Amino acid sequence: MKFKLIIIIFTLFSTSSPLYANDSISKYLLFNPQKINIQSDSIAISQRQIADLQDFINSSIQESSAGNWKLRTSADTINIFFKIDVEFPHYDAYKLEISKSQIHLTAINHSALRYGKQTLLQLLEYVKFEDKPLSNIIIEDWANFQKRGYMLDISRDKVPTMNSLYLLIDQLADWRINELQLYTEHTFAYRNHQKVWENASPLTALEIQKLDAYCLKKGIDLVPNQNSFGHMENWLKHDEYLDLSECETDCKTIWGNRKRTALAPTNPKSFELMQELYTELLPNFSSKYANIGGDETVELGLGKSKSLSEQIGKGQVYLDFLKKLNEEIIRNGKQTQFWGDIVLNHPELIKDIPKNMTALVWGYDATYPFDKNLAPFQEAILDFYVCPGTSSWRSEIGRNENAFINLKNAAIEGKKYGAKGYLITDWGDYGHFQPKSVSYATLALGASYAWNYSEKTLNNIEFLLNHYVFKDKTGYTAKALLTLGNAYLKAGIPEGNANAFHLMIRRYAWTMNGHYQTKHLNEKGLLAAKLEIEKGLEELQKAKPTSIDAKIILKEVKQASNLALFGIHLGLERLKAKDMKTENIPKTTRHKLASELKNLIEHHKDIWVVRNRQGGLNDSVSKLEDLLNYLKE
Repeated sequence: MKFKLIIIIFTLFSTSSPLYANDSISKYLLFNPQKINIQSDSIAISQRQIADLQDFINSSIQESSAGNWKLRTSADTINIFFKIDVEFPHYDAYKLEISKSQIHLTAINHSALRYGKQTLLQLLEYVKFEDKPLSNIIIEDWANFQKRGYMLDISRDKVPTMNSLYLLIDQLADWRINELQLYTEHTFAYRNHQKVWENASPLTALEIQKLDAYCLKKGIDLVPNQNSFGHMENWLKHDEYLDLSECETDCKTIWGNRKRTALAPTNPKSFELMQELYTELLPNFSSKYANIGGDETVELGLGKSKSLSEQIGKGQVYLDFLKKLNEEIIRNGKQTQFWGDIVLNHPELIKDIPKNMTALVWGYDATYPFDKNLAPFQEAILDFYVCPGTSSWRSEIGRNENAFINLKNAAIEGKKYGAKGYLITDWGDYGHFQPKSVSYATLALGASYAWNYSEKTLNNIEFLLNHYVFKDKTGYTAKALLTLGNAYLKAGIPEGNANAFHLMIRRYAWTMNGHYQTKHLNEKGLLAAKLEIEKGLEELQKAKPTSIDAKIILKEVKQASNLALFGIHLGLERLKAKDMKTENIPKTTRHKLASELKNLIEHHKDIWVVRNRQGGLNDSVSKLEDLLNYLKE
């Protein structure tokens, strides 16, 4: 019998504009493979095999197992081979080969083995939901960045419960994140410093040890993150620590008058405090790294270090203290990470940074010049990360377009300049009003970009979020969050580290004309944003997520949206008031706004404790209550 075998082979290589081998298959892949080869006229796996195979792979992922198996399915037997091969040349590399009755997965390490199994599960999702067999396929894949991290702010009021953190770790493992940092200022229970953390519901040493062990099981490096220079206001606001302040009274900084935010590097007690904290904190982590922070030291050179700064330069004062902290980190058996913003102001000093330190180069605007700011660290032969952000803070419901571009630029420029890592940051400035779920879109997209950037991922993000994050067959959960996350654009004001809704809540007592964003607010823009948020809420009403946190997602997104709407309502009334001042809004209208805000505050309290500890809630609520009282006057 004669027959003609036609094999059509498509190959996908990682480029800025990749060609997809099969769009319907690639739709189901959360991560863009470096190479993919599909024999489209073959059948490797049929619908009758996937239930048994899915059960087997899910079990195998939990065990991180390698080995050989014969899996009997309702159709036939599949021979499965999982093995480790340390000779792969790339980060977290694996090769997945699927043919008739055969699955071969070879990986460089156990994490990569898990990633390959996740890819296999996603291919099975294609078979299941598209009702099509899977062709013979070969995927060769690896990460563009050795370290792919997520940093969560746990010092701006929200300290997650242990259950919330365990869920987060599970999610990060699904998204191929292999580094987690919990940004800490005062939220670790240091033995001798209860005054600092007593109202914050801090993490304890035992809790850190449990989280560290859980992270290790999931292939995630839990890196300690204790700010050690700037952003020490939660320590320095207490009189017991006043003498450690660079500025004990107001200093005129680039942010206006500030005091008690930065340690005085010229006071030996500042260093002694950090020695004590490192000695207690660092042994709870198995990671070989520690992030000492050091960002935004805006008071430096204006107070106690002014004289020395005038002699040797403010940049040198900064670097000398950073070096001392680095030596202490090394003495504790770790390697130092630090935020790279301050030394970028003194580029001539970058060459003097110890080569065992890793710079974390952060920038959160869509226009942030990663290319310009990475080059000096590359030239100095230093390890460095690119650090984009979720843009969720100071937004209530997100600033997605800004984040999407920021994440993209970090991935492209980070790969170009040879960054060791890609760290997605998620801050909680001013009350941490935004819920966790507002960051899901940007975090999942950023995780995909950290693996291998593709412009197609963003086009497919709604489907991927619904399928793998929210598990919503209606498709409306992701649709709603993406609508809400870009509603800020409708206001039509200049970009900045806040959107219009948050600015009204934050700057209720300040002039609108004196701020570069609020002076552009207008009725047309606010009404357009209001309509977009209402559209997102209508979509949310139709959503039916089934993820483990589905119920709280719906509640917290509705709450955040209503808080954003309140910001719009306040803004509209201010535009009509004399001099656009809140105090000049008619009393009856102010009281109506106060009633709206009071209800939102009560919901804020109820929703907070579902994912987070009680500590920090009072501080967050106080920011809304200050506005509430202002409206009542």
